Amino acid sequence: MSWFNKNKKIGTVPKAEKARIITPVPIKPLDYPTRIILAWSESIGGNIQISKWLNENGYPELVIAASAIYLKNNARSWLVENGYAHLMAMIHAAEGDEKAQNWLKKHKFTLLYHMAMAIENENSSWIWLKQNSTPDIFILTTKIKIVKDKIEENHNDIHSFGVD
Repeated sequence: MSWFNKNKKIGTVPKAEKARIITPVPIKPLDYPTRIILAWSESIGGNIQISKWLNENGYPELVIAASAIYLKNNARSWLVENGYAHLMAMIHAAEGDEKAQNWLKKHKFTLLYHMAMAIENENSSWIWLKQNSTPDIFILTTKIKIVKDKIEENHNDIHSFGVD
């Protein structure tokens, strides 16, 4: 059985292991004016001109987050690698990922948690958002829910398999 490891040098870390070594990335703040949140919701809805404007005016993470909502893996990786793991956790939580939901709660990302749970049809989170957030956040959450519901509908429709 030693031939399985015949090219492995003792004391070295294999390339696959090096790729799994995780270096912590500081979480960047999410503090945007109302007009940027509303622009982001339009970008999520498919407005290319607003997406371009956001990207050119210092908000590329929001355009990339919109792509992550649409299941683009490179966008999902970019968010995590560039300090927006909390946005990615919200997206995963909105897709029913319980580990992401618990992570948001544990790290006190209460707003993102309730956004995700509202997107997941949790009525108590819609009530929480209405009582504790601003109308722009409510609109953003609604827009994400519309997109996520459409993606789910497409995944369940045999006629649109692989469309997204």
